[in-house]
Amino acid sequence: MERVAVIDAAMTQFGQRDGWIRELLAEAGQACLDTAGVSPDAIEHLYVSNMASGELEGQTGVSNALAHDLGAVPAYTARIDQTSSSGGAGVYAAWQSIASGASELTLLVGGEKMTHRTTAEATDVIASLTHPVEYKHGITLPSFAGLTARLYLETYDAPREALGKVAVKNHRNGVDNPHAQFRKEVSLETVLESPIVADPLRLYDFCPITDGSAALLFCPESLAERYTDTYAIVSGIGGATDTHVVHERGDPTTMGGVVDSSDDAYEMAEITSDDIDVAELHDMFTILEFLQLEDLGFFEKGAGWKAADEGITARDGALPINTSGGLKSKGHPLGASGIAQVYEIYQQVTNNAGPRQVEAKTGLACNVGGFGNCVTTTILENAQ
Repeated sequence: MERVAVIDAAMTQFGQRDGWIRELLAEAGQACLDTAGVSPDAIEHLYVSNMASGELEGQTGVSNALAHDLGAVPAYTARIDQTSSSGGAGVYAAWQSIASGASELTLLVGGEKMTHRTTAEATDVIASLTHPVEYKHGITLPSFAGLTARLYLETYDAPREALGKVAVKNHRNGVDNPHAQFRKEVSLETVLESPIVADPLRLYDFCPITDGSAALLFCPESLAERYTDTYAIVSGIGGATDTHVVHERGDPTTMGGVVDSSDDAYEMAEITSDDIDVAELHDMFTILEFLQLEDLGFFEKGAGWKAADEGITARDGALPINTSGGLKSKGHPLGASGIAQVYEIYQQVTNNAGPRQVEAKTGLACNVGGFGNCVTTTILENAQ
């Protein structure tokens, strides 16, 4: 099986956008093809990561529509829906299409249009991914986050301020990301005094509702230099699920899908967590950054909070986390988020991250669906 290369990446401005889903997808897809110098009709497989264009916008058939809009006909198309980890699942599908030999040039585009709906409407659409037993009792992802955060803080004697420092860090990183929805720093006091959403979590512990899209272009490693001298290799990738009913888990502060998917990715890449230089984690809520830091093997169980508290995960720390600003600052357009994570890692390992650049040859992206219900972990390495 030949190794898979990422030869180009693009993303749009995240935030409140005027365009609808087809326009957003075409914007990122076209930008990716243009910078790579690839003609649309050269694309053999075209995947679209999207969770809820039908529910949010009344638009279905987005993958076929994008092939038309880009001029990529007659490429094979498919829409990848894996809730809020649709982007990561799309990366897995695109990797499989190249690694299997079924395609020599695969374009992946992910996006979501959300801001035209109210917060309550968007939250309800997202909450539909929970188990019906939980959903009928009004359980939403923010409530899961609040319950888990309280359990974590009490179990591991972690200070509430540690969660706030995650938000402060990620907002600081987002200042240098021209695509981020929020490009301003926030103080710890502002975070801790913001309105309560799901105690102990407050407004600044949550990512925003976002419009946007991102794209990646894949080919076999043997063909990469046909297109560019600067590319990255998908050295490891893994996907996994956890129980659909969250309260059935033995320990709600452990996301089994993160553990299992990362184990598979590390094994494929023939590395360990110690070899990762930079990572993009799914901080839909600040508490998720702690859980992933531990479940990915970066820190012992119950010690993830110390990483933020002590500055280890800062951009100038020993293990930079969410140099893009994370979902917290960059935004979370569901289908695009996992692809935007890999976009950031691609920029980092190819030394093209501008003011966000850290010293990195190997990076990891972890995209989480629901509250750990489904997860994809991707490892990229510098090809040089």
